[in-house]
Amino acid sequence: MQVTVEDLSSVKKILHIEVPEDEVIRELDKAYNQLKKTAKVKGFRPGKAPRSVLVRLFKKDVHGDVSSKLLQDSFVAALKETDLNVIGTPEIDPPPLEEKGPYKYDATVEVKPDIDNIDFKGLTLKKSKYRVTDEEMDAQLKMLQKNLAKQQPVTEDRAVREGDFVLIDYEGFEDGKPFPETQKTENFTMKIGAGSISKSFDEKLIGMKSGQENEIPVNFPDDHFNAKLAGHNITFHVKLNEIREEILPEIDDEFAKKLGQYENLDALKKAITDNLNDGYQKRVEQELNEQIYKGLIEKTEFELPESMITYELDGIIDEIEKTMSYYNKSMEDEGMNREVLAEKHRDTAEKKVRRHLILDKIIKQEELTLSDEELEDGFSEMARVLNQPVEAIKNYYQQNQDNLDFFKHTLLEKQAIKLIIKSSDVEEIEPELRKEAEKDES
Repeated sequence: MQVTVEDLSSVKKILHIEVPEDEVIRELDKAYNQLKKTAKVKGFRPGKAPRSVLVRLFKKDVHGDVSSKLLQDSFVAALKETDLNVIGTPEIDPPPLEEKGPYKYDATVEVKPDIDNIDFKGLTLKKSKYRVTDEEMDAQLKMLQKNLAKQQPVTEDRAVREGDFVLIDYEGFEDGKPFPETQKTENFTMKIGAGSISKSFDEKLIGMKSGQENEIPVNFPDDHFNAKLAGHNITFHVKLNEIREEILPEIDDEFAKKLGQYENLDALKKAITDNLNDGYQKRVEQELNEQIYKGLIEKTEFELPESMITYELDGIIDEIEKTMSYYNKSMEDEGMNREVLAEKHRDTAEKKVRRHLILDKIIKQEELTLSDEELEDGFSEMARVLNQPVEAIKNYYQQNQDNLDFFKHTLLEKQAIKLIIKSSDVEEIEPELRKEAEKDES
């Protein structure tokens, strides 16, 4: 077999493959001999039909099977011979098989880029010193306080004011006719000021009293969050049934106990602090990673295989679709399609590919390995993040070798990141200084 490699780029090649004539003839003979044993041909006993008859009746099928086998065997052999690190699916347009002569075809393939050793040492990194502030603690407690808030009817004779909750009946009309999106609704609960229908609707409810009815015209702007209302002029017939006010619980030990698993307010505050610190730790890791990637990408030039970019893009778009589906939306609802999203997120996909290739190079370059203990620690950390038993996590990965290999490689990438940070000049800075530096860069 003859194989020559034509370079289209550093990551794209054409393999010119030629299977010799004697091998083609041998495979054809083998196929027809096998067919002769099983073929049922009118006028001939089993196994007695001459080859000329078999060729006339079954040539298309036999040649298709033989060419498929020749192509598969020769392509695998060509990869071994050329030692190319092929990725993705090859592009092959197989020609028809002839009775005589060699079988020649071309296969266009992509390969991983050959990256020179990366000098990752001596990067200058800035690490933010995030701390939980009193303002953050107050904000978290107030959010939890809102979750435990109760609504109770207002007993005094007063009108609706900002921040009240109201129960209303309403129906919307356009040009005197009921509008489908604002059909008759009873005992609809809404907060004044939240703009659940529109801010102007809320404003016109202020001053009404329980039992009162009113007509409220609303001109919905073209960019209104509800596309079915955007640009319409709707007149609402509204009846105010009840005014409610929000009663917030005191933030004390009893408040902490009502949240479930806390003995007192101090225990709750500690849990909030730990949670915020976990978030800060992830933020610090992300900031350091972004600096590492930026620094290494700037000093490492290589071409990217299109198949790797496409793979990352598909993952990004699939996640967008899942998120939309969770909120009962579709790309069509948002005026998008996969082509638009692919163009929008291509730069992100390219950066992700570069990051993986750079880390993969450093893993091989530094001969990083994963011990059994480190793998167990990885399972334990995953179990903690997902709040699942460790055994359940291990079983999931051990049932599928591809998933397990991917998980191991992810842990090796984290090792590479730790090595880079250890080999860098890390300066701890206040978050305010980081914000100023980012402003200067932009």
